[in-house]
Amino acid sequence: MRRTIIITGGAGFIGNHVVRLFVNKYPEYKIINLDKLTYAGNLANLKDIENKPNYRFVKMDICDFDNVYKLMQEEHVDGIIHLAAESHVDRSIKDPFTFAQTNVMGSLSLLQAAKLYWESLPEKWEGKRFYHISTDEVYGALELTDPEGIIPPFTTKASSGKHHLAYGSKFFTEDLKYQPHSPYSAAKAASDHFVRAFHDTYGMPTVVTNCSNNYGPYQFPEKLIPLFINNIRHRKPLPVYGKGENVRDWLYVEDHARAIDLIFHEGKVAETYNIGGFNEWKNIDLIKVLINTVDRLLGRKEGEDMDLITYVTDRAGHDLRYAIDSTKLQKELGWEPSLQFEEGIEKTVRWYLDNQDWMDNVTSGDYLRYYEDMYSNR
Repeated sequence: MRRTIIITGGAGFIGNHVVRLFVNKYPEYKIINLDKLTYAGNLANLKDIENKPNYRFVKMDICDFDNVYKLMQEEHVDGIIHLAAESHVDRSIKDPFTFAQTNVMGSLSLLQAAKLYWESLPEKWEGKRFYHISTDEVYGALELTDPEGIIPPFTTKASSGKHHLAYGSKFFTEDLKYQPHSPYSAAKAASDHFVRAFHDTYGMPTVVTNCSNNYGPYQFPEKLIPLFINNIRHRKPLPVYGKGENVRDWLYVEDHARAIDLIFHEGKVAETYNIGGFNEWKNIDLIKVLINTVDRLLGRKEGEDMDLITYVTDRAGHDLRYAIDSTKLQKELGWEPSLQFEEGIEKTVRWYLDNQDWMDNVTSGDYLRYYEDMYSNR
């Protein structure tokens, strides 16, 4: 069956992995990568598929309703996978307006364009899907311990049979109320509500997923793992918020892309699915793993760069612990992470060390000027 799917934010970190997966796996689909190419969007991430016959890139702002609507009509779009978002918490604290504009109004622009186009068709909603990718941060924060008196850390067993480090018995489940604590998570929470409202009000076939922290190749180096890999390589300070005790659940990005593929095709309309790695780490422990791994792969003595750790004032409103429960996704659709963290982090560190040209290009900003020149002449 031929389908035409828009993937927003497809030049970004998670987006490029989703675009690549869909283009290669579904040659009968037409995949449209819609991206504004802000600082975190880089078409160099997709060099390997840019000439595929079922792939098209469109430089466009999701807030540009008229052109988004026109594109949907011209391309006869029947599916949207919405990843485009401002996602860095520190940036949201400094500039909440941009996050509200992109994450809320941009999502609303896409929803309204899809509604108007799909409602105009004879079949209306049949065969259509609006898939919105969100974050675990909308749920707020969890404590390191809970009222039952569990003392961290302890080992528990995921339903997949793999072990993961846990810091309490409480996890984010799909039925939790939203308690966002940062401008970023507040904007994502608002967009989630709009998506569900379009289903409840108009009958639009929607699905929402909330995912834990992703890691892997092509992540913009403002995020912890690529930033610290690069800093360790160049022996620059590693700024750690507070005491480094904040806990995050980590998921390899290709496993997230597989989950998106599965949910887009088989997830139930109007459902929410949590996607997580069953893989909790304190920031400081993760950083020590990164130091040991980078040092070893560079031929240094393991741990010799521990003195790069520099404790800095904690981030405002810094949530203590996130932990996703993916049991629903596992039981209903059969998904589970494919990589243990040790294997995933080894692959990730190797990729960044082997692709220093990519890192240098991204950190210099040269890629932005190149693509701005390219598309300003079109």
